[in-house]
Formats: sequence, C-alpha cells, structure tokens
Amino acid sequence: MTGQSLHEAKRTALVLAAAQAFVGAATPITISMGGLAGSYLLSADKSLATLPVTSFNIGVALGALPAALIMRAVGRRSGFMGGSIATFAGGVLAAFALFQASFWMFAGALLLVGLGNSFVQQYRFAAADQAPANFKPRAIAWVLGGGVFAAIIGPQLAINTRELFAPVSFAGAFLSVAFLGVVGAFILSFLRLRKEPAETGTPEGGEARPLGVILRQPRFLVALFCGVATFALMSFVMTGAPLAIVGCGFSPDDATLGISWHVIAMFGPSFFTGHLITRFGKERVVAAGMFLLIGCALVALSGIALWQFWTALILLGIGWNFGFIGATAMVADCYRPSEKNKVQGMHDFLLFSLVAFSSLMSGQVYNAFGWDMLNWVIFPVTGLCLISLGTLALRRRRTVQSA
Repeated sequence: MTGQSLHEAKRTALVLAAAQAFVGAATPITISMGGLAGSYLLSADKSLATLPVTSFNIGVALGALPAALIMRAVGRRSGFMGGSIATFAGGVLAAFALFQASFWMFAGALLLVGLGNSFVQQYRFAAADQAPANFKPRAIAWVLGGGVFAAIIGPQLAINTRELFAPVSFAGAFLSVAFLGVVGAFILSFLRLRKEPAETGTPEGGEARPLGVILRQPRFLVALFCGVATFALMSFVMTGAPLAIVGCGFSPDDATLGISWHVIAMFGPSFFTGHLITRFGKERVVAAGMFLLIGCALVALSGIALWQFWTALILLGIGWNFGFIGATAMVADCYRPSEKNKVQGMHDFLLFSLVAFSSLMSGQVYNAFGWDMLNWVIFPVTGLCLISLGTLALRRRRTVQSA
C-alpha cells in the first residue's frame, strides 16, 4: 500500500473510533442500567431482571448476519448510519416503556438497541479491511480505543440523567441512548471507504471459498473459541455485577461507576494492544488475556468490598481487551478480502448468540447461587482456551519442522 493509502486507513480508523465513542456508549448504559431497570419494572420475582440485557445481546446476535448483508448491498457507510438510527429508535422506545411501566416493551426496546449495536461490532472489521497488513492490529485497536471515551460518556450520561424524569427512574438514561445514536450518525456521515473486492472473488482478493472450508481451519476454530469464550465470560460476570454490587448495599451510582471503570479497562489498553500483538504475537496476547480473567475471578472471590468489585471488573475488562482483540486479529488472518462479509457476519452471529445466552444465565446463576458462582465459572473456560492455544502452537511447530 502507498503512503496515501496508509493515511486513508488511519483516517478511517479515527472516524470509526469516534463513532465507537458515541454509538458504543449506548452499551455501558444498557449493561449498567438494563438489569437494574428490569428489576425496577418487575414485582417480587426478580429472576428475569437481566432479561433486558439478554435482549440487547440477542439483538446483536440477530443483527450480525443481516448487518453484513445490508452493508454488502448498500455499503458500509450507509449501513453504519442505519445502525445508529436503530440505536436512536431503541432508546426512545426504552424510555417510553419505562413511562408505561412495561417490562416486555422495555426488553423489546433493548433488542432494537442491540440490532443497532450489531453494526457497531463491524467497525473493527471495516477498519482492518481498509488497512495494510502491518497496520491491521493497530487499526482494530484504534477503533476499540474509542471505547475508552464510550466508557466515560455512557456512564456519566446515565448517572446524570437517570432521575431526569423522576419518579420514573431510568427513563432519562435511555433517552440519552437515543441522543447518542443521532450523534453517531452524524460522525459516520464523514466516513469515506475505498472500494473493496467483491464477494465473488477478484484477482486481488482471490476466489471466495465455501464458508465451511473457512470455518474448518484449525486457526479459525481456536480464534473463534477464544473470542467467544472471552466475550461470553465478560458478559456473564459484567451483567451480574451491578446486581451484586447493589445487593451488597451499595448504590446504583456505585454500580454504574464500577461498569464505567470496567469499560475503560476494556478499551483503554487498545492504544497499545496492537503494539503488543506485533511484538509478542496474537496467540500470546490472547493467553495473557486468559490469565487476567483468572485474576479477575481470584479478586472477586476474595471479598465483597467495593474496591474488590471494582478491581475485579477492571481485570475483567483488560482480560477481555487482550483476549478479544488478539482473537479478532487471528480471525482476520483466516479469510480473503472476497470472503469478509460472510465470515464476519457468521463470526459475530455465533459470538453474540453465546454472549446473549451468557447474559441470560448470569441473572439465573446469580439469583440461584450468588456472585461467587459467576466467578468460579471463569476457571474451566479459560483453562480450555489455554489448552486450545497450546495445541495450535504445537501443531504449527510440527508443521514447520516437517516442512
């Protein structure tokens, strides 16, 4: 690629990072307020309190494949702007549902916000596809770095607008989600993307292979497993954390600030994660993420003081960053430009289907077994990820030795 192309790739990553900062800020609001608002709308039985958060994740999963198809038909810029409008509509409907005291309407509204977020999840792939090979990990990291600002913007909006329409709690926070969608659509209007190889295959991209062939690659399978496990564990623990914090006598604002620190930790390392991947390799960075998740569980199991909740959430966020960015970069190695839409769509469909399931189970497990059990689950899952990474490394070493 020429210097001009690298400049354009950097500009694209920066625009998408700015969009991530605003449209992505809907996610910490949804996660921190969704379960609490669900509990607020329910009567004595609170077992479905996290269902609205699950609806959000279901929306992300259901939107993954359609988002890829829509952007293939109308282009990524128009698709991304449409996703921002869906976020706006979901925020308005969520606020209306709270005024109507309708739990199921509220859950449906967060599903719509999730559909909008399915386009946000494609930002990182768009940045990578516009970048030269040696800039891809940093392009992904730059976009996710926008989440640092999302971690500040979203929770601060939630805290300052939560009681804006008192006595109807939480309505203001979700109306701010609508505001974020409008701002995001404006930012995305500045996006300029170069034409990419078509799905049918080009000399540049190579003939597109069947999806099954791509999915059966050992490297893809390990990357998918580690990415899904990292994200699902993060969602599982994060979704239950606000309920646990408030359940231990702390305030909703304490829970929201905990999620804010968590999301900062999720995206803050992105400014140097790309450099770590370049220096140490993708697999080692993913493995480091797994050990950080284990550290999260150890801190969480050590006590229920506020600093322990917050420290565990910070470690959970950094572990997610290393594990997920590293796994995403591994996935990007496994497909040709002509295959990107179907692979990325299928990847995110599988990913967020399991993330949705994990967020639903978070409320169930928390109500049945408590905060500790949410963290015990981390150990076997991270152990399997480390084994899969080790197996992949041994397989590659044997291939090199036999060559």
